[in-house]
Amino acid sequence: MLQPTYPVKTARLILRPFTKDDLSPLHAFQSRPEVTRYLHWEPRSRADTAKALTDKIEHSTLREPGESMSVAVELIETGELIGDLTLRWASAEHRSGELSFIFHPKHYGRGYAAEATTELLRMGFEELGLHRIFGRCDGRNIASASLMEGLGMRREAHLREDELVKGEWTDKLVYAMLAAEWRRR
Repeated sequence: MLQPTYPVKTARLILRPFTKDDLSPLHAFQSRPEVTRYLHWEPRSRADTAKALTDKIEHSTLREPGESMSVAVELIETGELIGDLTLRWASAEHRSGELSFIFHPKHYGRGYAAEATTELLRMGFEELGLHRIFGRCDGRNIASASLMEGLGMRREAHLREDELVKGEWTDKLVYAMLAAEWRRR
């Protein structure tokens, strides 16, 4: 079980549960074509963002395998919501999890995603006791692949034309880190 003691602070960020007040800032990036380009869903309407937010609000902890924990990322300096992290508890038996991340494009290139995702890895390894955490991205998504490599995750697979995304066959990249690799960082 993982029940973070919120808010979790890093040098520049606050990681916290989502709230109803996050609808407008979450919609500000979930509605953008450049954000959803490599995702399985299209830019979201405000109503679709509200549905997604309701689910995120209900999932701020991990109680059992198969569940996902959603974490809002805000800037300490301004209180602005800039990102959305997810940690899915994939398997209790294999002690594995999967991470994912989405950030507002106006905050790209400043290291916020790496800072927040590093904390998500710490929670998964040190608090939940996972053995392995993996992440996946569309093979064209160079920014996400670079982020995972920069975190010290290793590329484990390059699956050719693995999925049909928005009418186009796409490659998938799989990255992972083991608990022992986390401890050696």
